[in-house]
Formats: sequence, structure tokens, C-alpha cells
Amino acid sequence: MPTKSSAVLERDSSPDLHIETGSFVPYYQQIVDQVRALVTTGRLREGDVFYSEGEIAGFLGISKMPVRQAFQKLRSEGLLIVEKGKRPVIGSGQVSWNFQQLRGFSEEMRRRGLVPSTKILDLRLVEANADVAKALHLATNDATFLLRRLRYVNGNPVALVTSHMPAALFPNLDQHDLENYSLYQLYETVYHLKLAWAEETIGATTANGKVASIFDTVPGEALLSIFETTYDANRIPIEYSHSLLRADRYNATVISVRKGWQDAGRHRLKTDK
Repeated sequence: MPTKSSAVLERDSSPDLHIETGSFVPYYQQIVDQVRALVTTGRLREGDVFYSEGEIAGFLGISKMPVRQAFQKLRSEGLLIVEKGKRPVIGSGQVSWNFQQLRGFSEEMRRRGLVPSTKILDLRLVEANADVAKALHLATNDATFLLRRLRYVNGNPVALVTSHMPAALFPNLDQHDLENYSLYQLYETVYHLKLAWAEETIGATTANGKVASIFDTVPGEALLSIFETTYDANRIPIEYSHSLLRADRYNATVISVRKGWQDAGRHRLKTDK
């Protein structure tokens, strides 16, 4: 039985989780910190079957709410994988971006049971530079909307996305609430464009001082760098973006299909938009 000061997970071969009731650290954060430490020390390994929210709550003698919060945070860090109808499994500490689906960031995070949010860092009209003009099939100096957003999962900053959209295609884009509505939703419901596919160039880079500050990390931290051009059903490029993602939290997964099997290579997309 749990003691007054702590409760201990008491199953054979179970991780040594406990709750310090006198601590100022919230219960959910205590669970997260302990599971993270167990993974770091190798006591929990990738692929190990873990316990359900109800089992953890029962072992620790607490309600399900803080356990659910802990599971959400562990999932956002890639330390826990929870699929419907299956028992939780310990993850690698990275969240895999699957480029095979034309699915937005918010949609993907909600599908995983996580909570996405957005902060607008910049939104204004600018003239297209050479790279933007080439990607969007514009003339240099044509007007585009520049939109820079910081994307969060469960309150943690995970992606910095800078997008360019042709102003001629998206009149009054800056009048919309882009912190609470996705670009995909606006493209399809307001501007009546049908999204088709995107092309990405994936690489690696490191965080400079400004980006490190935004991500609350240190300069030199490894980042995934993704340049992406999104096309509509008429093969018109409608957005050119550059995304920076924390490489300690995310990796990229691409499925390659041999020509003649199926046309899967065209329909890849990563971040919502």
C-alpha cells in the first residue's frame, strides 16, 4: 500500500515510480521526470511495454488526471508511444514525422492525443527574393505574405516555420486569425484551393543564438531543416516554407516506393499549417 509520503509502483519488473506528496513539483511532472530518468539510465528501453494510465494511477494511489498529463508530455517528447487499442510502449525520445500523408501539424498532433498551439512571430507583406520567386513561380519583387510561426506541443516549442504565400492568391490573409486556425483550413474553405502535394528538401543545421533562445535551448543544438513547396490540384505552387525542428525531439520518416508499384512519392507533407 502507498505510504503517506509516497506511493511506489509495486509490480515485478516495474519501474520504480513514486510520488512525493510534500513536494512543490506537480504529480504529473514527477512522473515525467522519473520516466525520463529511467529511459536515460537504460532501465526502460525503447520498445518496452509500459503501463496504462489507470494502472499507474492505481499503483501510485492518485487520480488519473496527473497521469494523463504525464502521458501527454511523455508522448510529446517521443518517450511514450500510445496507439488506440494497444498498451503504451517506451519510445526512442524522438517523434517521427511521416512525410507520406498530406496532413497538417495540428491535425497530426491531435491525432496523437497531443495539444498543438501556435504563436505568430511575424506577418507582413514583403517582396519575393530570388529563392521565393523561383519556388512560387513568381517574378522577383512580386508581393508575398511572410508568415513566421512558433509551433508548440503541450506548451513546448518544437518548430519554427517561416512561410511565403503569393499575395495575389491570398488577399487579406493578414486579416485572419492564424494562431487559432490552420493555413490548410483557410486554403480550402476561404480561398477554395484544393491541396494536392508538397515537395521537401530535408537537411540538418544547428541553432544560432536567436533560434536557440526561441527554442529555450543552447546555440549549436542540432535541428532538422525542411524546405517545402506546397502545390494545389492545378499544380500551382501556393506556399514556400522553411521549418526548423528540434532534432532531439523529432526525426523524419520517408517511405520510398519503387516506380510501377504505386504513385506514393508525390503525396508527402509535414507541418500544418
